[in-house]
Amino acid sequence: MKTIETDIEHYKDLLKRYIETQDEQSLYGAEQISKSFIKNNILPEDIVNLHIQALAELFPDLSKELKMSMKFLLETMISYGLALQEFQTLREKQLELKSEIEVAAGMQRTLLGTSKPAIEGLDIGVVSIPAHQMNGDYHHFIKGEDGTLGVALADVVGKGVPAALCMSMIKYSMDSFKEEMMQPESILESLNRVVERNVDPSMFITMIYAQYLPDKNLLRYASAGHEPGFIYHKKEDRFEEMETKGLVLGVTGNTTYQRYERKIEPGDMVILLTDGVTECREGDRFIETEELLEVIKSYSHLPAQDMVDQVYKYFERMQHFELRDDFTLIILRKDV
Repeated sequence: MKTIETDIEHYKDLLKRYIETQDEQSLYGAEQISKSFIKNNILPEDIVNLHIQALAELFPDLSKELKMSMKFLLETMISYGLALQEFQTLREKQLELKSEIEVAAGMQRTLLGTSKPAIEGLDIGVVSIPAHQMNGDYHHFIKGEDGTLGVALADVVGKGVPAALCMSMIKYSMDSFKEEMMQPESILESLNRVVERNVDPSMFITMIYAQYLPDKNLLRYASAGHEPGFIYHKKEDRFEEMETKGLVLGVTGNTTYQRYERKIEPGDMVILLTDGVTECREGDRFIETEELLEVIKSYSHLPAQDMVDQVYKYFERMQHFELRDDFTLIILRKDV
């Protein structure tokens, strides 16, 4: 309290000296006092009121107009002080929330982390980049004891922490399935029941599950409303859009899913993606499917991982390094 009283008296002296001399030393002194006011949580309106009292002592004959103007300033600063307090409180809450989200994002990366398995005769590339801190896309690789490769790719209609929680539920549900249950249609039917029972009706999850059987050169897959992928046929030099009928996860609990099968020949590529890839934009223009496929094809001479990295960089540059949606692209290529 004594420090504050000293600062108040010092303020009056500085004000008087500045009015008389307009010297820089007085302004420097005021700057130091302001720091003390902040440290002691002196409100803006209290500083204005101090200024008014100091003026009244120094100049008892101030005009009525000047006195009224100072009163007007005081009322303004009272409102300003209240708004500033609210802003500071909100700012503190935002910083706290940001810190919590950073922790949650780190936990999501750890919980949902997956590694590319080594499958003889198959080159695998994957890139998954969140538009914000939390990733609403989810991908997972499962290598079966018989040498098969399972690939799960999902996208939550919704972002942030709720999406991350949904993906964690999907991941740990899949981990609980026995290997003999890992047929694409069975996976989706089981997950659909989990989502329907446990996820808010306002949130939906699209998903595709593909299973590659190396000994049969066969791709099996089923889709739950997910973005159609593509198969590149090397011999014919053409892309085929993968047929993907199926209701998104969580709408009804008794949904069944259809399994599709495609032969995979040497040099063929299986391309799985989320809508963050197909809905890339250049300004207000959405890219065409043909443009996406041409970009992929232009990098097809590279290893699969380099290929997906270069495709991502291409569309990242196109969007001026500002993703509008999570971007996930997976390419499986059978060795020639």
